[in-house]
Amino acid sequence: MVIGRLADGVLRGVDRVTSGVTGTISETFFEPTLRLGVTGLSQAGKTVFITSLVANLLDRGRMGRMGAVAGGHIEAAFLQPQPDDTLPRFEYERHLAALSGPNPHWPDSTRHISQLRLSFRIRPGGLLGGMRGAKVRHIDIIDYPGEWLLDLVLLDKTYAQWSAEVLARMKKRDFAADILAQLQATDATARHDEGTAQALTEAFTNYLNQARALGLPDITPGRFLLPGDLAGSPVLTFVPLADAGGRGSLAREMARRFEAYKSQVIRPFFRDHFARIDRQVVLADVLGAIHAGPEAVDRLGQTLTELLAAFRPGRNAWLTRLLGSKRVERILFAATKADHLHHSQHARLTAIMAALLRQSRDRADFAGAKTQALALAALRATVEETHERDGQALDCVRGCLLDTGRQAAFYAGDLPDDPMQVVGPARAGAAHWLDADYQIMRFAPAPLTRAPGDGLPHIRLDAAADFLMGDVLQ
Repeated sequence: MVIGRLADGVLRGVDRVTSGVTGTISETFFEPTLRLGVTGLSQAGKTVFITSLVANLLDRGRMGRMGAVAGGHIEAAFLQPQPDDTLPRFEYERHLAALSGPNPHWPDSTRHISQLRLSFRIRPGGLLGGMRGAKVRHIDIIDYPGEWLLDLVLLDKTYAQWSAEVLARMKKRDFAADILAQLQATDATARHDEGTAQALTEAFTNYLNQARALGLPDITPGRFLLPGDLAGSPVLTFVPLADAGGRGSLAREMARRFEAYKSQVIRPFFRDHFARIDRQVVLADVLGAIHAGPEAVDRLGQTLTELLAAFRPGRNAWLTRLLGSKRVERILFAATKADHLHHSQHARLTAIMAALLRQSRDRADFAGAKTQALALAALRATVEETHERDGQALDCVRGCLLDTGRQAAFYAGDLPDDPMQVVGPARAGAAHWLDADYQIMRFAPAPLTRAPGDGLPHIRLDAAADFLMGDVLQ
């Protein structure tokens, strides 16, 4: 794979083995640092996840499933100054205020890469633990938009392959009819015209925004949605076209810009940030995909499979870690918004996520990496209730509706015991669910009352933290 070759080239880089080796050795043996990548696919709640994770690691009263907490190994945790002068700091305090203030609300989504360092003073366990002094461990949380992560799969595709895949998906979507008609009416073999290219790109970007709003995960190129200082540049001005063209044609220029996007946008991100990650969590709104229908579930499964391959999973030997060569050792795929379901259905939600990942997880596990699927809620916004309807007891959740602000009890519908009842129709290309109608509601964060030492209320965030970092905090 191109990604694998790129990673190998990065890891063999002379600068990593010479000028950087002294600092790496010092960090490895004295104050080791674990780099945790956190990203989320469309509407998955990444900012809330990071904010709640940090809050609950600073105040660990709700983290009982984390072995380092249950075993009393963590003596103290504290935020450190930003370790990388070239990256923005994750705005933890502002996001925490949004979630826990007198008028709680969901924070704004992250639109760029950011970082936060959380440091721990650890008391070693075991028979000799009392004879040794406390040690320090650093966790660097690297926050980056899921749209950037999705772009990694483009590294292994040509412009013709990408165009064919995108156009094939657009043909199945009613909301893509207008842009698809524009693209089909465009003469790709005609001489390149910048005005035409810009008009088509604007329409194509609108299509990507609609796909994201509907919870569809195939929204590449991701920088079209988060352009930053690249807005309007040629590297973000191209569209998928079905026909090839000769020198000077529109199609040839689109292909050139696609390759420039890979070399000038995607590869620098991989080299400077992604290739240095030790552990990774990918958040996905599986419930939203199920609500959107079989196509959304199918695309989510394909996207997760492609991403797992991009992570280049494997076990880090001590020498490769010492020299700075990184593989992603542990990957957590988390289905978020578990608080939208009664706890009796959480195992079914986890099983659906695991089924979507089955083949690619098996490959990663064989390579020595640890992977896990989990259903969680980084911030619990509901309480559970049971209501009776037509003589049948329904397990519901109650919360404050985001759109109206009023309290409401909600029953989402039962997920199947067999996850293939969801995954099977999705892979078979079904247009809709035949025997179920899965509903979803959007809840606002609830006002909080916290005891001293408690972080934010959650569901299984402690289990997620234990998998991602528990081994280095004992």
